[in-house]
Amino acid sequence: MIESTPELANLVLESHAANEHTSAAAAAIAVGLAALGAGYAERGIGAAAVGAIAEDDDMFVPGIVMTVLPETLVIFAIVVIFLMP
Repeated sequence: MIESTPELANLVLESHAANEHTSAAAAAIAVGLAALGAGYAERGIGAAAVGAIAEDDDMFVPGIVMTVLPETLVIFAIVVIFLMP
């Protein structure tokens, strides 16, 4: 197995070079799905934060922090795209 590692590495590199457009499309779909998931999460969190702020003004900062938290998923997805070769 160890002696066939260079051939396997060359095979992977050749297939990666042939599929550059496919990997770009996959990255775009991944970021889009991450954004949809973050938006879905923010929908419920935002409604709860507005309700908490309406009852107590001291809940403004925790409400904003909890609303922004799911958006980090999209930021991480974009960072992963730039880290991909």
